[in-house]
Amino acid sequence: MRIPLDYYRILGLPIQATAEQLKQAHRDRTLQLPRREYSEIAIEARKSLFDEAYSLLSDTERRKNYDAQFLTRTHSLESAVGVNAPTALPSNSVGEATLRALASDAPVFTPETYTPTIEIDESQFVGALLILLELGEYELVIRLGRPFLTSGSASLANGRYGDPQPILADIVLTLALSCLELGREQWQQSQYENAAESLETGQELLLRENVFPGIRAELQADLYKLRPYRILELVARPLEQAAERRQGIQLLKAMLHDRGGIDGAGDDLSGLTVDDFLRFIQQLRGYLAAGEQQEIFEGEARRPSAVATYLAVYALLARGFAFHQPALVRRAKQLLGRLSSQQDVHLEQAVCALLLGQAEQAGRALELSQEYEPLAFIREHSQNAPDLLPGLCLYAERWLREEVFSHFRDLAHQQTALKDYFANPQVQAYLESMPLAVGTEPPDLPQPNASRYEPLDSMPAAPPLPSPNSPLVNDPAIPGNAWQSPLIAAPHPVPPVPEQPEATNEVDSGLSVAERVSQLSPEGQLQGRGTPPLNGHRPSPAVVPPDPPVRRSRSQSPRWGRLVGVFILGILAAGTLGFITINIVGWISAALTTPKLMRPSLNISLADPAISIPSPPPPEAQINVEDIAERAISSWLSVKNEALGETHDIAALENILLDPALTSWRNRAEAASRENWHSVYDHTVEILNVEPNDPSAAALTVEAQVREIAEAYELGLQNFGDSYDTTLTMQYDLVQQEGEWFVKEITKLE
Repeated sequence: MRIPLDYYRILGLPIQATAEQLKQAHRDRTLQLPRREYSEIAIEARKSLFDEAYSLLSDTERRKNYDAQFLTRTHSLESAVGVNAPTALPSNSVGEATLRALASDAPVFTPETYTPTIEIDESQFVGALLILLELGEYELVIRLGRPFLTSGSASLANGRYGDPQPILADIVLTLALSCLELGREQWQQSQYENAAESLETGQELLLRENVFPGIRAELQADLYKLRPYRILELVARPLEQAAERRQGIQLLKAMLHDRGGIDGAGDDLSGLTVDDFLRFIQQLRGYLAAGEQQEIFEGEARRPSAVATYLAVYALLARGFAFHQPALVRRAKQLLGRLSSQQDVHLEQAVCALLLGQAEQAGRALELSQEYEPLAFIREHSQNAPDLLPGLCLYAERWLREEVFSHFRDLAHQQTALKDYFANPQVQAYLESMPLAVGTEPPDLPQPNASRYEPLDSMPAAPPLPSPNSPLVNDPAIPGNAWQSPLIAAPHPVPPVPEQPEATNEVDSGLSVAERVSQLSPEGQLQGRGTPPLNGHRPSPAVVPPDPPVRRSRSQSPRWGRLVGVFILGILAAGTLGFITINIVGWISAALTTPKLMRPSLNISLADPAISIPSPPPPEAQINVEDIAERAISSWLSVKNEALGETHDIAALENILLDPALTSWRNRAEAASRENWHSVYDHTVEILNVEPNDPSAAALTVEAQVREIAEAYELGLQNFGDSYDTTLTMQYDLVQQEGEWFVKEITKLE
């Protein structure tokens, strides 16, 4: 049969190679063995091709004839490519087309189709596939090996290619490794979905043939690490590609489930720490629509999660304001009630109350807020009014449009105004159906069960990926003293409210919030008449006449008055000091016990991966059952040295042994302690066999050869009679529990 190889490529040399280079290359290629999973048949077939290539090229006359034919054939093929060749596939679609060939007999036209070929014996076919794999011809390996699979058209049963059973296993292994390496190559090229398709194809192939669990584990590990990149690529697609974007959201939900939430401590095997994952979520928000974020974060808020709760508030507020749906605003207000006991979210509560037409609640929320800069902004734009409603309206409108909408893909350029919102008939009907009188609707105060929800400060700080130059303070993803909006600084004591000038115009205390909003100019100033305060009552100026001169009694003397004044001031000072002390202690306690979640700047894009992708480890670096066995047995022998040593650390046995081995060795260690003897051990371990050959198995049976040198001591003196140096063949039954390996039984083999 003919394969697309030439003898120079087999040895990895150019056509100008010298005789010494040929000899060195043949020796190096022969000594470099493939993965241990390959059969001796495949290794021998590979070596025979090396020998054949070296034999021909080391013969001067034969090499001269081969070079002439090689150059002539190459020139002819290049001419054929230029005249009659089909159009080659684009480089970014070669992987997809090759993978589709696994289920179709349609030829795949790639540039490699037009390479020189050599004639080989059919028994060398599996060796040729292995060489093509080592040369990085992954698509070609898949195309050549596909017909020999269980569902393929070619047959191995006649024995022309060798013993059918090991030959089929070698072909399956080569195709699976080609899928693995092709996936990693596409990953490096930022073709994340193509990479996932390659890895999944290799995994499905091994599952169908039910072979090589170690390779399956490698494929699955890469799929887990690739998952964040796939999510970014899928959700960044146009909104019209609903199916692909939905797939990305499902992958995100699967990651959240594995991690136990946005701020969960679970391991999704992606390699992202809690800080990395928080930045990843923050980056994703710009690609998700408001409805998608509401679906994701409302579900996550029920875990409960303070981070998800606040992100859900953003989604509900954005949709409620943009689409004139006050019911969503009311849900956002209810969620904020869960956070109010642990974060200063009073400003957000004031915005919600404003959008629900609840003027009094908006006023009370502003009084409780400690956000200095927003309050200063609101007061500045309420100078001609007896209350803060004009400034709050201007702040809320700008904040929603410029800071909230920017985090939603479908609302980033949305333009809406409070006047349009309150003028909407749907909004008016909903607000009219809500209770407006004071006391008819419970205020959004901290709920009794608010402690069930995790405090936002319990989230760890999020350092940049990579480290940023400066922390981000312009993204209102998390409230209060965590992530802050540009108008919201760290909490400060609220400065005293300056006296507002009295309204000079007549005030109509019966105006609703919607009516008052309609009177505001774009700058937030009142138009026409004055505006009543948020509580609906107009302050009535009172003129107090001066007291007539009277004679002071002893108790009314200036001295007693000063003493009374000092006493009152002392009480006020003590109360103020206590209040400040409690707040400072609370802030310090929160800072020491739970690190705050800072928001570093996110400079992540699809072109630049969220985390650096390490080079794939070489085959010898992959974990295998021998490594697991050696670590577990070495740990046991180290603990044995401690338990039967001079310190008699019997408790250490529970770290590596399970019953029945635990009980047996605990009794022996306790006897040694009672009888005042101990031993000092030196061990050498050689793993002979491990069953099954599956790193993901829950139990392993290990056969090992152990050399044990023991120095026995009794009553503090060395006992040479009980000291020994022996080599034993032992069997260890290992069991995995909660990710750790334990020794359950120890048996001496004959």
